Amino acid sequence: MDKFIQHQGVAAPMLQSNIDTDAIIPSREMKRVSKDGLGEGLFAGWRYTLPGGRELTTDFILNKAEYANTTILLAGDNFGCGSSREHAVWALKEYGVKVVIASGFGTIFYNNCIRNGILPVQLSYETIVGLAEQVQAQPQENQLAVNLQETWIEAPSGERFTFDIEPERKTMLIEGLDVIDVTLKLTDKIKHFQQNYQLTYPWLN
Repeated sequence: MDKFIQHQGVAAPMLQSNIDTDAIIPSREMKRVSKDGLGEGLFAGWRYTLPGGRELTTDFILNKAEYANTTILLAGDNFGCGSSREHAVWALKEYGVKVVIASGFGTIFYNNCIRNGILPVQLSYETIVGLAEQVQAQPQENQLAVNLQETWIEAPSGERFTFDIEPERKTMLIEGLDVIDVTLKLTDKIKHFQQNYQLTYPWLN
């Protein structure tokens, strides 16, 4: 998994609440065995004119030229709610999204982001609206900067907003670790436990 330390990029405001995983990637777009190609299905119900089609709509924010190469999403409350499908995070990642800033997240979606190298940041809705207002005038020029090491987001105005993240999750992103990698870091402790267990309870071996 790629390391995440800091990032600067184009931010697209999608400020409605309760954007669920079926909106992020509809079930009809989940027919692939691998993760490859899922980015094409991201927000398919909104990006394309017909279900299953590939003709782009003109009014969806990610289809607009000024939001080309979006890597940051600004969202409302309960982003990623609904089903637990990890495909939603895979689709975001393949599309190029590196950071999702929302006033609230679905719990499983939040954890899936961490496990796949996407940084989920929770800020107040008022703060997010303020950020959206700053980037909307010229999205390509008015980019957001995110520093995970120091846990702040910098607006185009230069104002910084700090955010919270649990130390273990922060470490996973900064070091590029998935849950298996985290377990492997404990290999010596696991071996030590096994040796002591065998000595303490030899009749169980």
